[in-house]
Amino acid sequence: MIEPDQLNYRDGELALTGHLLRPVAQARAAIAVFPTIANVTPAVMAKARLLAESGYLVLVADFYGRMPDGPVAFEWADALRADTGKWRGRLRAALGALRAEAPGLPMAVIGFCLGGQAVLELARDGADLVLAASFHGLLETDAPARPGAIKARILVCHGDADSLVPRAHVRAFWEEMDRAGANWHFHSYAGVSHGFTNPDPPPGNPVVAYDASADRQSWAALKSLLDEVLE
Repeated sequence: MIEPDQLNYRDGELALTGHLLRPVAQARAAIAVFPTIANVTPAVMAKARLLAESGYLVLVADFYGRMPDGPVAFEWADALRADTGKWRGRLRAALGALRAEAPGLPMAVIGFCLGGQAVLELARDGADLVLAASFHGLLETDAPARPGAIKARILVCHGDADSLVPRAHVRAFWEEMDRAGANWHFHSYAGVSHGFTNPDPPPGNPVVAYDASADRQSWAALKSLLDEVLE
């Protein structure tokens, strides 16, 4: 089993701790994994390990520089996203740390929940990526993509019953991507809630529910699109 190494990096004065997973053979690409609002969780680390075992150099990013305890994660996330420039700066710090470990490799980003929104913000900001894939991420933004700004292919895997992302947000996202001229794929799973990739969702939260089929199908979509953009 591939085990992560600690990778220390910074966003300005804030010390951050990433988790770097190296493939056994030479990496075909580098992938930054942006975690959930709870920061690094076992479910996110399991996905990162799958990517490393498939031949990718993987960095699991750190949102806060520390692990939140329960509901404080929502306060920290709201504060982080309150300034879009600072929010995107935090995300680019992780990309910079990974690029330093992977010079010359193509780079992709994937994210879950808050991380799903994060990868879309990076794509909107024009990050040099081959793919940005969001799993049950929020779709709203305070800084929509400008025409021609998005370099990455976009994959969004979304639960249609996600109460955090109503259909009005979905339609607005489609229209934003069209205005930006993005190359985007949007997979929507009927009756599926937020957090569908996490087989051990937090107890007592009716918004979040695992869905084994959506988990399998969304992961298959990611692997297929990675193969396409890297061929």
